[in-house]
Amino acid sequence: MIKMEIQYFTGCPNSEAVLDMIRKFVAKSEQEIEFEEILVETQEAAEKYRFKGSPTILINGKDAEGLEENQTPSLSCRYYPNGLPTAGDIQKIIDSII
Repeated sequence: MIKMEIQYFTGCPNSEAVLDMIRKFVAKSEQEIEFEEILVETQEAAEKYRFKGSPTILINGKDAEGLEENQTPSLSCRYYPNGLPTAGDIQKIIDSII
């Protein structure tokens, strides 16, 4: 089984786009995916989750972009240098796991 987690906070402009894409991906996927949305609203929560910025996609506990654990978590938007991940990007990561 694949476990997918999206960490985000309200107000980040990319959060809704990624959440919408992942929700559709999970609904259409033929793989069994356990999906959880985690709203990170406080600095304490950011520290608890070692938050890498909003939105962060974790697949089986690993960052979809390969970022290491954040040593200075904070409520911030995440920068994706190659643009937001697509459903195709997520599928490639899952394919490499199974």
